[in-house]
Amino acid sequence: MPRMRKAAAFALAYISLLSAASAETQGPYGIGRTATAAEIAGWNIDVGRDGRGLPSGSGSVTHGREVFEQQCAACHGDKGQGGVGDRLVGGQGTLATPNPVRTVGSFWPYAPTLFDYIRRAMPQNAPESLSNNDVYAVSAYILHLNGLLPAGAVLDSNSMAAIKMPNRNMFTGDSRPDVKNPPCVEHC
Repeated sequence: MPRMRKAAAFALAYISLLSAASAETQGPYGIGRTATAAEIAGWNIDVGRDGRGLPSGSGSVTHGREVFEQQCAACHGDKGQGGVGDRLVGGQGTLATPNPVRTVGSFWPYAPTLFDYIRRAMPQNAPESLSNNDVYAVSAYILHLNGLLPAGAVLDSNSMAAIKMPNRNMFTGDSRPDVKNPPCVEHC
C-alpha cells in the first residue's frame, strides 16, 4: 500500500503543479502573452518601396562618406567597389549582358529599400547600431557613388522616396496563378 500512496501523492503534486503553471499563462496555447503596442512599435521598422515607414532624420553625402569609411569600407571597399562584402557601385547597363553586375546603382529598384536594408543588417558585425541620421547619410553616399545624387545632397524621408532608381521599371510582376501580387499601374 505505501507504494500506491506515493504514486497517488506524486500524481496529485504533478497535477497541482500543472494547474498552477497554466493559471499564470495567457493566450490560446497557454503560453506567453499579447504583445503591447510599444513592443510591436519597437519591431515595426520596415520601410516600403514608396518610403512609407521611413523615420525622421536626415544625412548628407559628406557625413555618409565619414560613416562609410568607419563602418563599411572594410567589407565593401573604400569606394563601394566590393571586397569581402558585395560591390555597391557601378554596373549600370550590364544587367542584360552575359556578365551582369548587380549593385545598388544597377539593380535596386527603389531607394527606400536601401535605407531599410542598411538599418536592419549593417554593419554586419553590429546590425541596427547606426542612428537614423547615419543610415540616411550612408544611403546618400552610396547613391552619390552611383551617380544618383550630387555631392552636396542631403537625404531625408521625402527626398529618398522621390529618387527614381535606374532599374525601377525593369522588374515585372510574378505571373504565377498562385501568387496574389497585382501589378502596380499607378503611383508605383
